[in-house]
Amino acid sequence: MRIAVFSTKGYTRRYFEHANERYGHELTFLEPRLVPETTTLAAGFPGVCVFVNDRVDAGVLESLYAGGTRAIALRCAGFNNVDLATADRLKMPVVRVPAYSPHSVAEHTVALMLALNRRVHRAFNRVREGNFELEGLVGFEMRRRTVGVVGTGKIGAAVARIMSGFGCELLAHDVVPSEEVKGLGARYVELDELFAAADIVTLHCPLLPATRHMIDDAAIGRMRTGVMLINTSRGALVDTPAVIAGLKNGRIGSLGLDVYEEEEALFFDNLSDQLLQDDVFARLLTFPNVVITGHQAFLTDEALTTIAETTLMNVAQIERGEACANAVRPSPKT
Repeated sequence: MRIAVFSTKGYTRRYFEHANERYGHELTFLEPRLVPETTTLAAGFPGVCVFVNDRVDAGVLESLYAGGTRAIALRCAGFNNVDLATADRLKMPVVRVPAYSPHSVAEHTVALMLALNRRVHRAFNRVREGNFELEGLVGFEMRRRTVGVVGTGKIGAAVARIMSGFGCELLAHDVVPSEEVKGLGARYVELDELFAAADIVTLHCPLLPATRHMIDDAAIGRMRTGVMLINTSRGALVDTPAVIAGLKNGRIGSLGLDVYEEEEALFFDNLSDQLLQDDVFARLLTFPNVVITGHQAFLTDEALTTIAETTLMNVAQIERGEACANAVRPSPKT
């Protein structure tokens, strides 16, 4: 199939070209994101491949369909950026990569915890400047600390396994409890109890209407003073102004983010020679107890290999008219 691959980076091309040796699709790599203004670039392509910050709303889908596109391949797990009802009406299959490497994201999550706890980011900058002062770098042992894992799918379960290895007490919350996580000694509780008891709260749930801004003023008010909050899942799980208020009043002791609600205009591009126009994000960067990475938790050799191979396999199944296990369909309420 001829596929227009939007939001291409160098690593995207390398891994897709290698995986495509097996499938033989005709790939055209495009640097721009998919937005209404760039849909014309996909004219004549039966397949379009998109990433997390590409826009695949109703208007974009209509334009793509008019240009001959008949399939949407997401090279990510999340699909909240796709209007599934419109895609279904147009009979455009939407496929995704549901689990490219839960270990990659889980390990990055724990890396953020350790960096914040032991002030690695601050120590790194001090040493480079010849400052070997230790004041302000005191951390704590992870052992026996209470970690609240919100969402215990594959990524959350992987985080729970790692934290269990540290000797942490595990609290968990999910609409569908995991027997594996229970086997680690985790206790499933309601969010209010988790927030009140956890020294570290880490988010690993999908972005749904029910989870949007689940971390708001009220939730933060129920957390322990000095809590560490980690989000490597979806940016909009967190109400950023509420988190900034929590950082200012000390309720949130440290914050680690790999995602951000308004990241579409920031992440994956080099903006080092520009002034940041997002005042909320700029405010986050002023806190010494905040570590932000640019949506890189997935970025491992293993994950990129799986993403490319699964995406191209999904498209091959669509092209052959086969059922695809990774197809995404609208819920009855959509």
